[in-house]
Amino acid sequence: MLVIENDLPYNRVGISVSKKVGNSVIRHRVTRVIREVVRLHWEEVQQGHDIVIVARSTAKEFDYQQFERAIMHLLKLHHLLKEDSE
Repeated sequence: MLVIENDLPYNRVGISVSKKVGNSVIRHRVTRVIREVVRLHWEEVQQGHDIVIVARSTAKEFDYQQFERAIMHLLKLHHLLKEDSE
């Protein structure tokens, strides 16, 4: 996960899944799952950042809960969760 402040009142998110992860079906599945995790936890994230999530080759073996745990862990590491700032 790469994060940079964008001086805007909202976040922007990008998802990068390279061909090393798998064929197009697998890459699109990984992208959809990541997008869904971000959508469901959007209210918990501090605003004003550009966030790029880069999927590694092991992502093709993850299920939804593993994606969710990994993304929430990364958000916490980067101090992007609203509960971290309070």
